[in-house]
Amino acid sequence: MDRSLPSAAMPRPSRLPWPLPPPLPLNAEAVRLGDVVCHVAGQGPPLLLVHSVNAAASAHEVRPLLNHWRQTHTVFAPDLPGFGSSVRRQQRYTPRLMTDALHAVSALVQQRCAGAPMGALAVSLGCEFLARAAAERPADYRRLALVSPTGLNGTAARRGAPGSTRAVPGLHAVLTAPLWRRPLFRALTRPGVVRDFLERPWGRKAIDETMWADAVRAAQAPGAEHAPLSFLSAGLFSADVLSLYEALTQPVWASHGVRGDFTDYRGQVHLSSRPNWRFTVFDSGALPYFEHPADFNRQLQQFLHTDDAITAATAATAASAAAVGSSGA
Repeated sequence: MDRSLPSAAMPRPSRLPWPLPPPLPLNAEAVRLGDVVCHVAGQGPPLLLVHSVNAAASAHEVRPLLNHWRQTHTVFAPDLPGFGSSVRRQQRYTPRLMTDALHAVSALVQQRCAGAPMGALAVSLGCEFLARAAAERPADYRRLALVSPTGLNGTAARRGAPGSTRAVPGLHAVLTAPLWRRPLFRALTRPGVVRDFLERPWGRKAIDETMWADAVRAAQAPGAEHAPLSFLSAGLFSADVLSLYEALTQPVWASHGVRGDFTDYRGQVHLSSRPNWRFTVFDSGALPYFEHPADFNRQLQQFLHTDDAITAATAATAASAAAVGSSGA
């Protein structure tokens, strides 16, 4: 059976064993970069896939993309620090830690792919980490695809101090108190609760059953609570996220769906006029590549392989026209 497809006939056990099974293709290579594990598969131009962040996140979330794109690309899919097969250390998890992990993966890409700049895709909160990495090292990245990017809900322009976060003061200390840290996390990651949380981005009861099973397994790993509790304290959200998005010089394709809890993208008004940004809305939940894989991958293929020289010329022309109009005003 093709594990990339949801199936109502799949069993729904109340408990699943640790450790995680091979999450991606069975022949994917797991490369350890310090505390981070990066799954590598395929041959061809480099493509980075960055998963989202939640109570039970891992590279399993980009499994359909890796299975598709490894046929034509060298795909790099890291488990972010504290998630999946990466080390789950008891520490404060921050955007800086996540960004540095992507810098380490970028160094691996440079080594494996003869220094070629990569295409990159990130999901949800992973988009903020990718944007920071690409803003800091723009030469490493050709093009950025952002799926349901965070930081664009509402109309507020989030241009906080560089490197600042939206952490709620004192909340991390409360959540990580030894007395209830593990019981709290177990309550949040019971199989039924995980299912409820996945139904929110899907916007419906029918979800990807393999992703649910992978998430339940991931939540049972030793130390699985440490990174998610930093997430729950809002310490992984960047207060300067709009500044990060505005700093990107690469072509950016942002997409999102129309169902579920993550459909407020009014903040794109701050970016929609920028010549290097474009937006696509899918008739889906927050993960359109699960629901409309053929259409999503067709559009991603077109985006990744558009001639960069043409794109750069178009962007330069638009920027020049904007500057002339501004001076005339």
